[in-house]
Amino acid sequence: MNIAIWVVQALLAVAFLAHGWLFLFPPAELVDQMNAALPTWFRLFIGAAEVLAAVGITLPGLIRIQTWLVVCAAAGLMIVTASATVFHIARAEVSSAATTLILFALATFVAYARYRVALEKRANHAPSPPR
Repeated sequence: MNIAIWVVQALLAVAFLAHGWLFLFPPAELVDQMNAALPTWFRLFIGAAEVLAAVGITLPGLIRIQTWLVVCAAAGLMIVTASATVFHIARAEVSSAATTLILFALATFVAYARYRVALEKRANHAPSPPR
């Protein structure tokens, strides 16, 4: 199961790193189209949040320090993808809404699975009650 969680984490990291990078540094031909849909400050905020989430969903687990941050990053991605789904549905962009809904499901899986792993580790390392 751990391998499956890591694969999903890597897929999410690649997807959000690429999308965040696109929002931060869009090609010249897309700038006007992107700025028509979202204010520039909001596009930059989303881009930075997605790049940081890509780092946050992988780096703590790789270096095994503050691994609870993976759950927080996945929860943040859940908020971003749920909001993006509503945005795309409001604009009648069904394929984009479906994509963000799938990303939401993957982020939810990672958040739940990593939270369960953390609970199991805590239960295994908890001191036994006195007799």
